[in-house]
Amino acid sequence: MAEQVEEPSVRPSDPWRGPKFLTAKHNGSHTWQVIAGSATLGLAVAAGAVLAAGPWDNGQRKAERALAAAADRTGGAHHGRTTPEGPRPAPSAPAVLPALTAGKAAQDPAGLRAVLTPLVDAPGLGKKLAASVVDTATGEQLYGRGATTPMTPASTIKIATTTAALSVLGPDHRIATTAALSPDSRTLTLVGGGDPTLAKADLRAMADEAADALREDGENPAGPVRLTYDVSRYTGPELHPISPNENIAPVTALMIDEGRLDGSDRGPADRTDDPAGDTARAFAEALEKAGVQVAGAPREARAADEARTVATHRSAPLSALAERTLTNSDNDLAEALARQTAIAKGEKASFAGARRAVTNELKKLQLPVGGAHFADGSGLDRKDRVTPALLTALLARAADPDRPGLRPVLTGLPIAGFSGTLDGRYERDAAGTGLVRAKTGTLRGVNSLAGTVVDRQGRLLAFAFLASGSTSAAGAEPALDALATALTGV
Repeated sequence: MAEQVEEPSVRPSDPWRGPKFLTAKHNGSHTWQVIAGSATLGLAVAAGAVLAAGPWDNGQRKAERALAAAADRTGGAHHGRTTPEGPRPAPSAPAVLPALTAGKAAQDPAGLRAVLTPLVDAPGLGKKLAASVVDTATGEQLYGRGATTPMTPASTIKIATTTAALSVLGPDHRIATTAALSPDSRTLTLVGGGDPTLAKADLRAMADEAADALREDGENPAGPVRLTYDVSRYTGPELHPISPNENIAPVTALMIDEGRLDGSDRGPADRTDDPAGDTARAFAEALEKAGVQVAGAPREARAADEARTVATHRSAPLSALAERTLTNSDNDLAEALARQTAIAKGEKASFAGARRAVTNELKKLQLPVGGAHFADGSGLDRKDRVTPALLTALLARAADPDRPGLRPVLTGLPIAGFSGTLDGRYERDAAGTGLVRAKTGTLRGVNSLAGTVVDRQGRLLAFAFLASGSTSAAGAEPALDALATALTGV
């Protein structure tokens, strides 16, 4: 039986296909929640989480930047209600928190314990709960319960995966897929770089480039050519320990659309068992349409050392890949980012190599990795272990104004009631709606939540709650949400 994992929302914010506008949902209440939530998030940003970067730095989603530019004529956001003159400007949000300044009084740990203690023993959380809450500005732990206890994190491990990738590669890194032509112009090789977001449209663009290069070659204009495909960038087993499974495709350096067979772009889906071969066959079709004759069926082979690159596609920047990984809880992207980290660290691009690379990079960041075990990058493997203290330290490091390159770890977190895996978790009138930003984690009997909130003192808090032994997600998730929500009121 497939393991139970969270199913990402079908409509989170998506930096790949543009912003998803909220319409008049719940009689318009979402409009004001967006305003309040945005104001709160803006205050959190000013607190130091993004102090080092301007409002259009790499910490902000590219989709938000495009939305703001589009709204420049009206001076406000589009909330789904238009006038003959165009969208009405959004009214100014009322102040919902005091300004964030370094002079704010420190959070009272005793008061925090008093608020959380009645909630941590909720029956829905199961047999064991470990927790950590820290002030991101100081790194001080304000609350801990088994904070250094290694626990199965489920998908909250993606916080570690994305942090390590961003730290090693930088937010502007892009994953390249190339086509290489042999010296005799008889063999064209599609070389996988490890980009699971590659799409058929990208292959068509590459085919056009390759066709142009062949037509410019006087010795062999426009073919025929033999087509091969190279997946040697990754090593080790392709199948995740839980595979075959609808939550993850075989992990290979060459695939299109994450190996999905149903046209979806997130959540569980039927997957191909030969993503690299399918991609090569799709490329062959694109070459034929571009006027290149392809001799025979594509076969797997490494590109010749002397081959020259005649077409290249580069993925979205790593900042966007990391955000998508966290917002949608994208398992395929998480495993890809873990392997990209391994390659950059000089390790083999395998499950074992990624484990060593991620661990060593987090050590380099001086994070508490004691007891941690990164069996995979996605959190689907039950052998994964992290501590709540590690998760809150990761979030605090991402909020460090001296490390703006880690900002996508915060901006990619789902927003309670609005995006990603928290889209449907909070009711419209819940106190945490729009205020809690957190990564979810769900396996059978394992439930977790780790993210950030701004408290009533105007401080950005990082939290991690890891529960095991729960009988159902339906009982555990509301209890976790209550813990996160409680932090907004202290």
